[in-house]
Amino acid sequence: MRMRKKRHLTERLADCTELIVPIEYGDKRFDASFGDEFLLDLKEIFGNDNPVEMEIGSGKGGFICEAAKRRPDINFLAVEKSSNVLVTACENVFKEGIQNIRFIKLTAEYLQRYIPERSVEKIYLNFSCPYPKNSYADHRLTSDRFIKIYKVILKENGEIYQKTDDMKLFEFSIEKFSQNGFKFKNISLDLHNSDFEGNIETEYEKKFVEMGKPIYRLEAYI
Repeated sequence: MRMRKKRHLTERLADCTELIVPIEYGDKRFDASFGDEFLLDLKEIFGNDNPVEMEIGSGKGGFICEAAKRRPDINFLAVEKSSNVLVTACENVFKEGIQNIRFIKLTAEYLQRYIPERSVEKIYLNFSCPYPKNSYADHRLTSDRFIKIYKVILKENGEIYQKTDDMKLFEFSIEKFSQNGFKFKNISLDLHNSDFEGNIETEYEKKFVEMGKPIYRLEAYI
């Protein structure tokens, strides 16, 4: 079901402009050649040169807000394509007075156009859409085309953290990361019944745990 547009959305987004990075699309084709005219200056955006970590599909911001509060020496970049949920995340950042988060309204296909090469320390993929039909496998955020983008924007020793409730997506991800030269650590087939420490629950995660679903987690690195 499509989410109903929030009331006063345009005005509310305007109130969040200092948190939302303005971008220009230029050629909107995903496969258009990449120059450097649209690359973002992350140091200017955050006002410092602290390490940058990115969540793709940040939703209402529960995960990234908690991560930013725990680690104020890290700059967090939240990528979200839906204005409806992005505005809620921005308002939560203002409410909690968090200084080290910025948002980009964007789909992941365009990341390489705006994010400089070798600029991101970690990428978080929390409960991405599994696209269960095989015909939609290329839309999964751990398909070859997205992993190719991640390998460009990640720093040399960068890492990707994934959490999902979908076993088939998890198996697909392990296969694709392996095929693209990644190794693994801290793999969990039931995160909430493991000895892993420091987990930050997302909104979806809380619902899935209450339903009794196991949470799958991995850390992938080159």
